[in-house]
Amino acid sequence: MTEPYVKDYLMTAGPTPLPPAVSQVMAEPMLYHRAPAFVEVYARCLDRIKQVFQTDNDVLAFASSGSGAMESAAANLVRPGERALAVSCGKFGERWAELCDAFGAQTIHHQVEWGTKIEPAELDRVLGETPAEVVFLTLSETSTGVVNDVQGLAEVAHKHGALIAVDAVSALGAIPVNQDEWNIDVVVAGSQKALMCPPGLAFASVNEAALKRASESPGRRYYFDWEKTAKGQRKDPPDSPFTPAVGLFMALDVALEMILESEGLENVFNRHRLLGRATREAAKALDLEIFGPEDENANVVTAIKVPDGVDGGKIPKVMRDRYRITIAGGQNQLKGKIVRIAHCGYFGAFDILTAIGALEMALSELGHDVELGAGVAAAQRVFLEAGVPAATPA
Repeated sequence: MTEPYVKDYLMTAGPTPLPPAVSQVMAEPMLYHRAPAFVEVYARCLDRIKQVFQTDNDVLAFASSGSGAMESAAANLVRPGERALAVSCGKFGERWAELCDAFGAQTIHHQVEWGTKIEPAELDRVLGETPAEVVFLTLSETSTGVVNDVQGLAEVAHKHGALIAVDAVSALGAIPVNQDEWNIDVVVAGSQKALMCPPGLAFASVNEAALKRASESPGRRYYFDWEKTAKGQRKDPPDSPFTPAVGLFMALDVALEMILESEGLENVFNRHRLLGRATREAAKALDLEIFGPEDENANVVTAIKVPDGVDGGKIPKVMRDRYRITIAGGQNQLKGKIVRIAHCGYFGAFDILTAIGALEMALSELGHDVELGAGVAAAQRVFLEAGVPAATPA
């Protein structure tokens, strides 16, 4: 029997919790996607989402997961038999290589160790040895918590005459993605992470150089054809060549208003910086080791090494089944070796304090010698010293 007063906490990097206002708008009557009432919502979302990408580009919208946006990049940029470079430092970077293979590229897959960054100097070396037309990589590698310097990586790619496409699925809305300032050709993202919406909307922000390359190599795609979608979205009022996910756009409309108007984008970034710092300090206070480099910009998800003598696979299970807090474990070769606590999207200070408290209890239950309250106290100090509660927007 379900306990009537037990709350569930979702502390994963996607899907993430939804603000009540976002959930509520999806319960409203469905709109016809060609009617003025929805077209107004659609146009507003397309305009506002550009502000989050910090771009003047077309931000092309599709009904799919973030992986669909990644596939659209491969479908439009990869040419059979031509070199495409996928640089990975985790599970989701490896997806770029799989997509390049699927679309017939002569794929160069350069892998760096999980938990390390892709360094611009390393990319420079690789492109110097094996030139490629397009470089695919990840901004926030959700499987490890690593955040890459995509500004520096874009400079290197362009120096070698290559376009660059960046997976910002978990990053967009949590950490800065200054697409135009950093001169990134393509940025892809999804709705289910820091944008505080359910899964189902994918975005590809595409500059003119990327659109030109796509137009020069037509075919091998239909739904994900950038030119087709851009043509519809550039109409006045904007149109979609296919039926858009109406309910999700209604949700996105509310979420973007919260991000851009209620809280403000820079305040959103500051909140994520504070949440990330508090989580890292809590882990260190528990004598737990952060997986990957110490990085003040790694504010999407914190990966923590499982201490010796603890069955890492049991930590998420205990937290979920006993304390009703869902965190993520490691993937692939990191299974059982790390746990991941997310703080991207609709999260505030007390979500972090609750999750850390449960982590302490789970570790103690699994036989680890932990000073209960030490991690919580460290996170509390971060929040108090910052002078702000790090609350989620109302």
